[in-house]
Amino acid sequence: MQRVDCFVCRKLGLSNNEIGLNKKLLDQNITQLYCIDCLADYLEVTAEELLNMIEVFKAEGCPLFD
Repeated sequence: MQRVDCFVCRKLGLSNNEIGLNKKLLDQNITQLYCIDCLADYLEVTAEELLNMIEVFKAEGCPLFD
């Protein structure tokens, strides 16, 4: 699998959960992905809120998350 970096800050190697969250919240076909911090800024929420969302989506069995 090809490494995916943050579109904004260029953080190297986004995690599968970061990639999944971008797809879940923005668009399944998104090509410019954000790290947790940049996605939080973009969505005007906290990084902690996004991390909590990941846990909720995992618990729901969403296949986009580890």
